[in-house]
Amino acid sequence: MAVSLREYRARIKSTESMKKITRAMELVAASRIAKAQQRAAAAAPYARELTRAVSAVATYSNVDHPLTREEENPRRAAVLIITSDRGLAGAYSASVLKEADRLAERLRDEGKEIDYYLTGRKAEAYFRFRGRSYVQAWTGFSDQPTYDVAAEIGSTLIASFLKQQGEEGDVDEVHLVYTRFRSMITQEPTAVRLLPLEVVEGAEAPSTDELLPLYEFEPSAEQVLDGLLPQYVQSRIFYCLLQSAASELAARQRAMKAATDNADELIKKLTRIANQARQAGITQEISEIVGGVNALADAQAAND
Repeated sequence: MAVSLREYRARIKSTESMKKITRAMELVAASRIAKAQQRAAAAAPYARELTRAVSAVATYSNVDHPLTREEENPRRAAVLIITSDRGLAGAYSASVLKEADRLAERLRDEGKEIDYYLTGRKAEAYFRFRGRSYVQAWTGFSDQPTYDVAAEIGSTLIASFLKQQGEEGDVDEVHLVYTRFRSMITQEPTAVRLLPLEVVEGAEAPSTDELLPLYEFEPSAEQVLDGLLPQYVQSRIFYCLLQSAASELAARQRAMKAATDNADELIKKLTRIANQARQAGITQEISEIVGGVNALADAQAAND
């Protein structure tokens, strides 16, 4: 009994230590979610107005720009997958990777080959473990993305898209898979197409009833598009990175809260079992003492 009771007490102590860790991680994630939400909300107006400007240029000019041109027979697509650098966030990264696999299956059914671009160590580890190839990966910023990183990713993808068919690394389409932050409870894995440009997709696109302002293009609509479209792509990537960061922190807080609650339940269960074992041991000792007393009494009575 004593050894078993010591084991229960050791398990209770270790579980209490783990509970302190998960509780601390829950509080840290909760304190950072508000800032991540504010950054995502602050980026939305710029992305929305840039979308309106690009929509106006695309609508009121007949410029055939390389970033908006559809290939007749697209044969290769780039897929950018946004995951986290760290774990302990529930199924956050796994959900994005599953959505990316569904997108890849759909693209392969259309006869397209896929070049993968990754952000986050979880995606990189996923591909390395399965021996799957990828073109490039960016890590170390999943919960605090910067515009410089988004600009670097956007420039890389645009450069691949602008290559002529047959050149090494050329792609005809660019897709992005990220997690859209709906609320503290709901985060939705989402796949969108970035290139060829579809300026009306996404939450920041203008509504169909909204009147677009009239623009005068100087020096020309083509040069305006040359300046606006790369910024548009980079801002979309940055917006998705911010959405994913908020989703990651929300998922981590929820996962750590669940772990803390499970630790509470386990401590209660182990405490109850330990008390039962202690009571059983005490009952057994009392029974042995009573039995010994009765045996001595019987032996004394026999001698008399």
